[in-house]
Amino acid sequence: MTAPDPPPRPGKPTLPWRARLLVGGASALHGASFRGDGTVNRFLVSLFDRPAPPTPAPVAGVASTDHAVSDHLRVRLFTPTTAAGDEDSKQRPVPVVVYFHGGGFVFHSAATAQYDELCRRLASGIPAVIASVDYRLAPEHRFPAPYDDGEAALRWVLADAGGALPSPPAAVFVAGDSAGGNVAHHVSARLPAGVAGLVALQPFFGGEAPTESELRLRDAPFGAPGRLAWLWRAFLPPGATRDHEAANVPDAIRRDADAGDGRWRAFPPAVVCVGGWDAHQDRQRAYAGALRAAGAEDVAVAEYPDAIHAFYLLGELADSRKLLGDVAEFVNRRAEQLEKRALDQARD
Repeated sequence: MTAPDPPPRPGKPTLPWRARLLVGGASALHGASFRGDGTVNRFLVSLFDRPAPPTPAPVAGVASTDHAVSDHLRVRLFTPTTAAGDEDSKQRPVPVVVYFHGGGFVFHSAATAQYDELCRRLASGIPAVIASVDYRLAPEHRFPAPYDDGEAALRWVLADAGGALPSPPAAVFVAGDSAGGNVAHHVSARLPAGVAGLVALQPFFGGEAPTESELRLRDAPFGAPGRLAWLWRAFLPPGATRDHEAANVPDAIRRDADAGDGRWRAFPPAVVCVGGWDAHQDRQRAYAGALRAAGAEDVAVAEYPDAIHAFYLLGELADSRKLLGDVAEFVNRRAEQLEKRALDQARD
């Protein structure tokens, strides 16, 4: 006899009224754009997915410019004035963070206003150049299109972004949130030697068997089981289940380790950010645990007990500000470690 599903978590996450309205509106509009035939009403999406234009002249200390990597792939670079400098001053190189936006593989872009604002906060707060990737979306472009685009964007940055960077990067990191966190993991796994560190903000993973947190938080923002199932069907290859290696990443890592595949020992240092009101939190912790068990040397979990899924998009939240500080500390600490290692090697 199977055990009954756990009851929903009592109460509601504490959110300012404005944030609660934004979250409720986004959730309703996302759901309304799903069609029964597996397609998306892109016109409806366009009504609420407001784009922000690039700002070559700095706004609040950050300039942004759009760049074509290929005929279908664009990257928006966010450059803090601390990195740009001027012709008469020599600026110390800053890190570059290749960023993948969230949206269930289906929604948003590098120009989405909320992601434009988030990348500006990251650029000024770390400080770092943020390369926000406009990868192709499902269901029009299924697995592995976002991973292929992500790899191409990372290679472009590692090759000096066609001269668009203000200086050679101090180090190149990969980051992403929700589905973008999933993309960030797979891109880092493809090119681990080129990645100084991974920042996974509430990464979106899945599996056929629901976890305790998915059951307990099924009524939490962006946690509805039917919606999650629709997103995975839109992204995964036709006929694939949520135990596919693209979705059930913790199990895929464990299978590799059990088979004697040692590649995860070379995986870059990582920080996995987990929210206490996020239905996906069990899989996120399992991901960190699987990496550690497979031999990854430096995997940290940052907990935000009162945070909902996608809380980092709400800049007025205290947890959002804390996360920004945590990401800055991770990136700068790792960049300093690599700089020190390079200096020590140069002396030898």
